[in-house]
Amino acid sequence: MMRTNKNDAPRKALGLYLHIPFCIRKCNYCDFLSFSGIPQDEQKAYFRSLLHEMKVYHEIYSNKYYVDSIFIGGGTPSLADEGLIRELLTAVRDDFTVAPDVEISIETNPKTLTKNKLNTYMEAGINRLSIGAQSFDDELLSTLGRAHSTADFFMNYSLARECGFRNINIDLMFAIPGQTMKTWIDTLEKAIGLEPEHISFYSLQLEEGTPFFSMSEEGSLKMVEDELDRDMYHGGVKLLKNTGYQHYEISNAAKEGYSCRHNLKYWSMEDYLGLGLGAHSFMDGIRFSNGTDLKGYGNIGHVDAFPTRDSFMQWEHRNTEEESISEYLFTGLRKIRGIDLADFSKRFGADLESVYGETLDKHLRSGLIQIESGRLRFTKKGIDLSNTVLADFV
Repeated sequence: MMRTNKNDAPRKALGLYLHIPFCIRKCNYCDFLSFSGIPQDEQKAYFRSLLHEMKVYHEIYSNKYYVDSIFIGGGTPSLADEGLIRELLTAVRDDFTVAPDVEISIETNPKTLTKNKLNTYMEAGINRLSIGAQSFDDELLSTLGRAHSTADFFMNYSLARECGFRNINIDLMFAIPGQTMKTWIDTLEKAIGLEPEHISFYSLQLEEGTPFFSMSEEGSLKMVEDELDRDMYHGGVKLLKNTGYQHYEISNAAKEGYSCRHNLKYWSMEDYLGLGLGAHSFMDGIRFSNGTDLKGYGNIGHVDAFPTRDSFMQWEHRNTEEESISEYLFTGLRKIRGIDLADFSKRFGADLESVYGETLDKHLRSGLIQIESGRLRFTKKGIDLSNTVLADFV
C-alpha cells in the first residue's frame, strides 16, 4: 500500500482506463464506441481533451489513490500517433502517483504497428501488448470485416518480440460464421505455438446495430449452432490447460504470473477510473460514465475556461447494497476460482446463504454451481448456462 506525501495516509490502488475511439474501419460484429476515418487534427483535439479530463480527476483523486494498472483501449489505440500515446502516459505520471511495478497495457491491431511505434511504447513504459488476431484463417478474417491478414499478424507479433515485449496477449474469436471445429483448433494451436503470455478467447455475439445483426435479421448470415459453439469453447479450454495456460476467467487464460491485473479489477469490484469518450468508472461504490459525442468531447480541449467534471460526465449512480451484492456475484463468478465466501461476508456483513438461500440451494442441486474450499464457483456445466444462473442472482 502506498502513502501520500501530504499526510502519510494510506492510498488505495486504482486501475486507470484510457479510451481511444479510433479505428481503421468498423468490423462487421463490432458495437464498441469507435469511429473510422477520423482525421489527424480531430484525433489531436481528442487527446487534448483527454489530458484536460485527467487534470480534473487529478484534483479529486490524486491524494486518495495510486495507479497500479493502466489500460489503453479502443477502438484501436495503435492507430493514433505514437507521440500522442507517449504524451498521455507522461501526463498520467504527472497527475497521479504511479506504482513502480505498474502494468500498462495497450490494445493494438495488426497492420497498425511499426518498429518506431513499438519502441516508443516501450520507452513510455508500456509493458503489456494486446494484439487483436481473432483468427488465422484469411477467409474468416474477411467475413469478420477485419482490416488485416494472417501474414500481417505474424509480422507484427514478431516485430513486437524483437522490440522487447515480454508480455503479449492474443485476442481470438470462435463461433464465427463458416468456422469449423478444425479451423478453430488450428487457429488456437498456432497462437499457442507462438508462446504468448496471455490468450483471450471470445464467442462471437450478435450485437444490435452491427452489420452482422442486420444480416442475421435478413437471413443472409448463418450463425454457428449453440452445440458447436460450446464444443469450441470447451475444446479450446482443454487445449489451453494441456499446454500450460491457466484458465483464470471464463474467456481468458494465461501463463503463471501473467493474468491481466487491470481486468481482474473489473471482476473483483475494485476501483477503476475511466477517461475518454463513453468511459465507465467505479469509484467508492459510485458508478459513472462519460458522454458519447465525439465532436463534443473533442471541443472541450478548445474551450478557454478549464473544464469541470460535469463537462465530461453524463451519468452517475451510487450503488445500493443490494446492487453491490448482485454486481459482486455477477463479476466475481466470471473468475474460474469464483468468489471467496469469507470475503463476501467481510464486505457485506452477511453470509451468502442468508442473502440467497433458496437461489443458492436451487443451483447447487442442479449442479450449475459448487462450493469448494470456501469458494463459490461455476461448474463446467454451469459456465454454459451462466447467464441463466446470474439472472437469478441479479
